[in-house]
Amino acid sequence: MKFLFASDSFKGTLSSHRTAELLTRAAAEVFPGCECVCVEVADGGEGTTDAVLAALDGKKVTLPVHGPLGEITEGYYGVLDDRRVIMEMASASGLPLVPESLRDPRRTSSYGTGEMIADALAGGSREITIAIGGSATNDGGMGCMRALGVRFLDENEQELDGCGQDLIKLRKIDITGLNPLARQASFTVMCDVTNPLCGENGATYTFGKQKGGTPEILSELEAGMQNYRDIILRQFGVNMDEVSGAGAAGGLGAALMVFLNGKLKSGIETVLDLVEFDRKLDGVSLVVTGEGTADWQSAYGKVMQGVGTRCRRRNIPVTAIVGSMGKGAEHIYDHGINSIITTVNGIMPLREALDRADELYLGAARRMFRMLKTGMQL
Repeated sequence: MKFLFASDSFKGTLSSHRTAELLTRAAAEVFPGCECVCVEVADGGEGTTDAVLAALDGKKVTLPVHGPLGEITEGYYGVLDDRRVIMEMASASGLPLVPESLRDPRRTSSYGTGEMIADALAGGSREITIAIGGSATNDGGMGCMRALGVRFLDENEQELDGCGQDLIKLRKIDITGLNPLARQASFTVMCDVTNPLCGENGATYTFGKQKGGTPEILSELEAGMQNYRDIILRQFGVNMDEVSGAGAAGGLGAALMVFLNGKLKSGIETVLDLVEFDRKLDGVSLVVTGEGTADWQSAYGKVMQGVGTRCRRRNIPVTAIVGSMGKGAEHIYDHGINSIITTVNGIMPLREALDRADELYLGAARRMFRMLKTGMQL
């Protein structure tokens, strides 16, 4: 019997790799001599680079970059081979890099993300995959593009810094200095949101508040984003309010599409393709997946939905082990997941459940494999 383990991390407790270790131990106890294959996965959010690197035995590259407020911080990306890299914009421009007391999306910039891209291009990479979740920015991606040679000019044709408050000052975009290596590369953008650039469901009003935006700040930034939209429409002939995902990462989605011809793709689908998940399904009897909390969101671009859908195409059963189940968790059954088992086995405080994560997960894995063995005897 051959098992494949492909679980998301349990945020703050179990890594994807650790869940596989515990599943392997439990499977060997119940099915001695079974074959266990492990693949680390993520959905394009935090930990995606590390998961893909582990699955493909890639190399992590660290480098000093400018953080969201212009401070020097350590960014990183993963080299998969001589042409391919994967990175998370949050590594250089993420919200956790900005102390809560300093969060103001007028002043943050995605410049450091552009520095990571430039470094990867200089190293010879020509296929760049970038996850754009978790940003601290609302700059329309201007900062990122500035680091790649695009100039954003005001009414006096002076170059702007490229932070959120500069959106309203923008009058012209000059792409003649765009890094020539970027023109030779392809960009895959991991993005699971469909927000347009502007409007009630756009970048500013949907995500700006969590980045420190007050109603007054958001109103100012929205006016700036509308100005940015209009200039892009006038110069490049595309209306970013009509493009799904343009508002992702404070408008970075729009910039990657307009200036780098980036192609938006589901995070989990991108990861599963990168780690050659379909090929790893050959000869597999059962797949085990999971995540920390299963709820209605699990069926929308998360790891369990992606894994379940791929397995259903091959008629391979899938079970999920999760920390807890929330409202709407059962919707995941429509996406190839056959059953869900929770790790918590009794009434306990959340802190206790987190502290006992290893023990509880192993217990759930043992119960699952024992139930599987029972089913085989029916």
